[in-house]
Amino acid sequence: MKIGELARRTGLSASRIRFYEASGLITARRLGNGYRDYPEQVVRALEIITCGQQAGFSLEEMRKLTDASGAAADGHGLLLASLKRKVAEIEAMQQRLAHNRAQLLAVIAGMEGKPQGMDCEENAQRLIAGWQKGEATKT
Repeated sequence: MKIGELARRTGLSASRIRFYEASGLITARRLGNGYRDYPEQVVRALEIITCGQQAGFSLEEMRKLTDASGAAADGHGLLLASLKRKVAEIEAMQQRLAHNRAQLLAVIAGMEGKPQGMDCEENAQRLIAGWQKGEATKT
């Protein structure tokens, strides 16, 4: 199928499809007139790549999981291990984000509840000192 048909079927732009081809994630054969001709399995490969990227996989990770035709390179075990690793990465990121959120909320509370008579600069220094001591989450 030509790139326009592939773009219509996958919802991807032709430039995105060419980028994936240049990245080695999909392949097409060239017709005599220079047009690309994509095999039917490229539709599924692009769906997998799109889902993988939405789930947080990089193109390099997707390359390792698929060969140019979109078939699993090392099968079920590799895919399962990669999915579990990505879940662990997401969980670690969620923990970091929750910690950062708690710290920022504590700083906000410290700024909003500054002691009577303390100017903003002095309060900022107090909050920064507490943050450096690991006391930022204490209000």
